[in-house]
Amino acid sequence: MERTQEHAATGGPDGPAARAGETGAALELLVHGVGGTTPQDMLGDPRTVRITGDDTAAVFRRADDVDAEHGPGAGRRDGPVPEAYVWCNLTSGNGTRALWLLLLPFMVVNLAHWMRPSARDRRRTIRLYGLLVRLAGLTLTVLLVAAACEVALDLTAWQCAGTAACADRHSWLGFLSPTVSDGGWWSAPGRRLALAAVVPTALTGLLWYLSRRTWSDYESQQPIARDPEPDEDPGPTALGRPGFWYGRRLVARLRAAHTAAGLLTVAAAVASAAVRRDRAPGGPALLYTLGLLLEAALVACAVAVVWVVCRRGRSENRLDRKLDERSVRRLPPVALVLLALTLLYAGWDRPGWRSDGRLPGDTAFGAIALVQGLLVVLLAAVAHTLHRTDPDRRAVLRGLGGPAVALLACALGGVMSGGVAQRVSDWLDGTGASIDGPPVLLTWQASVIPPLLLVLLGLFGWLAHRAWTLARAERDAVARDYPDENLDRARTRRIASTRAMASLTDRGPRIVAVTSGVTLLLGAGALVGALTTDETPGEAAQGTTPVVHGAAETAQALGSWLIGLGFILFVTWGRRAYKDAAARRTIGILWDVGTFWPRAAHPFAPPCYAERAVPDLTWRMATWTRATGGRLVISGHSQGSVLAAAAAWQLAPSDRRRVALLTYGSPLERLYGRWFPAHFGPAALSSLHRDVDCWRNLYRLTDPIGGPMRLPGDGGPQVDHPPLKDPLAYGRTDLLPLPAPILGHSDYQADPVFAEERRLLLARLRPGVPAPRDTPEPPAA
Repeated sequence: MERTQEHAATGGPDGPAARAGETGAALELLVHGVGGTTPQDMLGDPRTVRITGDDTAAVFRRADDVDAEHGPGAGRRDGPVPEAYVWCNLTSGNGTRALWLLLLPFMVVNLAHWMRPSARDRRRTIRLYGLLVRLAGLTLTVLLVAAACEVALDLTAWQCAGTAACADRHSWLGFLSPTVSDGGWWSAPGRRLALAAVVPTALTGLLWYLSRRTWSDYESQQPIARDPEPDEDPGPTALGRPGFWYGRRLVARLRAAHTAAGLLTVAAAVASAAVRRDRAPGGPALLYTLGLLLEAALVACAVAVVWVVCRRGRSENRLDRKLDERSVRRLPPVALVLLALTLLYAGWDRPGWRSDGRLPGDTAFGAIALVQGLLVVLLAAVAHTLHRTDPDRRAVLRGLGGPAVALLACALGGVMSGGVAQRVSDWLDGTGASIDGPPVLLTWQASVIPPLLLVLLGLFGWLAHRAWTLARAERDAVARDYPDENLDRARTRRIASTRAMASLTDRGPRIVAVTSGVTLLLGAGALVGALTTDETPGEAAQGTTPVVHGAAETAQALGSWLIGLGFILFVTWGRRAYKDAAARRTIGILWDVGTFWPRAAHPFAPPCYAERAVPDLTWRMATWTRATGGRLVISGHSQGSVLAAAAAWQLAPSDRRRVALLTYGSPLERLYGRWFPAHFGPAALSSLHRDVDCWRNLYRLTDPIGGPMRLPGDGGPQVDHPPLKDPLAYGRTDLLPLPAPILGHSDYQADPVFAEERRLLLARLRPGVPAPRDTPEPPAA
């Protein structure tokens, strides 16, 4: 293995780099897509050898190609040396990773950061956009910890343990109940809250630990360091900047701030009840003064947290290895000390203190919802301003994709919080009369789920009708594509339906627009209803018509059960997706898009696999081309094409000019270009086409993920091959005596066009000097 790595990196001890250049060494680096595969399948050989890498991600070769660059037949080799980069273990593994789906709101808000519109000369506005998204991410952390406080502190320790009827039904709460334990030491309200605070504190610590550990496992790989070349153009995308794939400084700072915010949320939830008790007439003056000092310290620390989040964004123009020592190492310990003092303060003996009603501070959920709404509105205004400076007709929602996704992230966090609190309340309070339950806003938020589902059902109905209409229109196109065939009605309908279903991907922006708009209206209605009535929807509807009252009661009960059922299905589906390849491909593209981007807005989001994969590919391409003087074609399928493009941007211009790009089933423009226009827009893809030696893209009309690059001007025909036929044959032929399957997004290598296009790319790469762009392609062999 060591000898293999030495030869692959340096070309051998005798300096065969020059000899490799003379013999025209060529390498084909294969990058798989969503769902993963094995190196044996990628290389078509059961005997493979790991050239470099580890068990998480590695580069493999055939056993016969280990010494291909400097072996006896190096000068007589027909074709390039194939290598396979296998990165599937970065996104799939054991079933416990399904728990990452619980962090979905954090991942979605992190996506909103990268969805900003492209803009020119608006650096301050771009910074403001990132700042607003980071603040929205901070509110999601506070909301998650507040929901845990609601369940552990309010519903369990304050209400159920303080109510004799509820505590009698749950014997494990007996030592916390004043009646069951006969006034035991833990039965004091403040001590019950201090003990229950262990749950949200442990949740905050778990999030900190997972963020720190996953960063070490996934994102700690440093990109290749290089000096800028003379007259090097940074380009229109940030993906080529030296520090783009190394966000250690920002992630560490945000991790410290969000951890401190979670601890402060727990401290505020515990202190609120004790402070209100001490402010009552006749309360002890010493505890009243201590409460004021503690509140002031909590507010000061909260201001410091917000300042750390607002201070600065990502450092992309250089490889930043520094850390903000003051915020990273001091802020969480200070918050932890304040939490400990708060627990000590709340546990102080207060004779005659009883817990009744809901825990003070339930208006915090309304304040969080209001702040999130204002942040989303401001974010939409900033995004609209950026879009107007550099309009992109292909950008989704005219540049408002980021605010729409941020709104969905906040709504998802609110629904999950409200649903969990409602289900725990229903479980604790079997009769529905012994405790008051969660804050009314959480009940209102759970109640808006049924009407939202009705809207979604309407959207799905519209999609089904649209697919049926498109399928009828595609039947004529199928007949034109196979003019010499005896058409079979069922076969034609199947092909047309597959094309129609694949085209529904382009209707995604409308679904997001309608869903986010309805969510905003329903969320605003829930907030107004909770603040104006201070009652649950069923209670607020009393005295109205029976239809309205019945609808409110049904929505309230159904929303709670739907969230509980959805939570279980969510985790089950996620676990199945990680263990079943077929299920993973179903949702793999959405998950891989979400975890492709670095954690720039939320440190507790699932880890970014590209901060490991992109440096891996860049190091391999740069070291091989410099050591051998050869030419390289990087071949990427699906999400692998996105990794290939990102790695090509990270290369030095001199190395990039010795690289050809072959993409197939690629979402570069169809998904990334439309949803992330600032990084994969027309200007960015056009610059990639100019920088690499040559680029060819293959796609099918039956592919729901891949599509053309749509480059402006002459770049489009140079890059995009006409749509491949799918299926390869309409009926039975001499070469295909059995019916050809409809391949869709898979098996692009089965099409003869794939081999021919790869041959033309490799033929162009064979000269030692890059051929001029207007050089005609070599004739077919």
